[in-house]
Amino acid sequence: MIDGADTAWLMTSSVLVLMMTLPALGFFYAGLVQAKNILSVLFQCAAIAALVSLLWFAFVYSEAFSGSAGLIGNLDAAFLLNMARDSVHPGARIPESVFVMFQMTFAIITPGLIIGAYVERIKFGAVLLFSAMWLVVVYAPVAHWVWGGGFLATRGVMDFAGGIVVHLTAGVSALMIAWMLGPRLGFPRSIVPPHAPWMVMVGASLLWVGWFGFNAGSALKAGADAGMTMLSTHLAAATATLVWVAIEWIKYGKPSLVGSVTGTVAGLATITPASGFVGPTGAVVLGLAGGLVCYGAVLVVKRGFKVDDALDVLGVHGVGGALGSLLVPFAALIGVGGTALARSVLDQFAVQAESVIIVGLWSAVATFLIGKVVSSVTGLRIDRDCEVQGLDFSSHGETGYHSA
Repeated sequence: MIDGADTAWLMTSSVLVLMMTLPALGFFYAGLVQAKNILSVLFQCAAIAALVSLLWFAFVYSEAFSGSAGLIGNLDAAFLLNMARDSVHPGARIPESVFVMFQMTFAIITPGLIIGAYVERIKFGAVLLFSAMWLVVVYAPVAHWVWGGGFLATRGVMDFAGGIVVHLTAGVSALMIAWMLGPRLGFPRSIVPPHAPWMVMVGASLLWVGWFGFNAGSALKAGADAGMTMLSTHLAAATATLVWVAIEWIKYGKPSLVGSVTGTVAGLATITPASGFVGPTGAVVLGLAGGLVCYGAVLVVKRGFKVDDALDVLGVHGVGGALGSLLVPFAALIGVGGTALARSVLDQFAVQAESVIIVGLWSAVATFLIGKVVSSVTGLRIDRDCEVQGLDFSSHGETGYHSA
């Protein structure tokens, strides 16, 4: 029952999605911080990848994808003890081991995205404890609700590759933990600009390529669905990139490299939930909407909320994921190549809106409680002297750059 082409595509997709954290997200975030904090960001990405992998193996995969209960899975798949070498994932033609690995890469990058909210001021021990608890309490239940047969799945929510499961949860949680930590020294007037824009561009480029595994891999097979998803993903990213360039060009007279690739990621986040349901024209519309709305959301968070979500996780990922999720039923009907809806547009929109609200609220409340626990166990924030010195040396005894 195992199909070689489907298996090869999912194995390739798993590699692409893991690349999105190691090294893509690492480069993207590391280039945006001060030079004295570059290693801390890279270390956080690597440590989260290792930690999540073992938790996923132990019980979190089972929590997300076992059983048929509405709220949470069971422990039937804990430690993968019942997974034989030739076990086939139900409803697909791929080995269960490949599905476990593919979904593990999603579980790795989601808490990794939250790094962007707390860079340059958080304790390393707090990163590990927060990420572990967040994976268990926020990510796994939401993955079960949407993809594992939980109550949102039974209501018919459409989230092809993680606009709700990945981007909304990470974005809302990022805002909450950033608020609990407090702003970086000098926020908002004297924040140091990104120390390596070229590194940001390299990271964003790798994210763009890796996203094809993220979205097209979610078809769980090689074929027409994966092909259309890949095309839609690319068109949305390209559109949002140019939207961000145009906004900066008009507003400031000079478009920036960092701004353009931020637009790329906004377009990718926006298309993610809809990527398997829309055609090329719908994808361009979503890219346009994502570029415009996410640009505005970034300004609102920093200037309106006055929360130091340092690398714009809510504005780009949270808002992009929510926007794409809400627009799925409309975008699917634009042009050709989209999929038919199982219900009316307005009925599906109601399901999408309900899901966004429920997951957003759960992410916020759960993250606040997790933050309180972490604060009492390890503490959240480094002291002022360590922040001035930089996390690379104060937390890890290393430096990213050595003077001659």
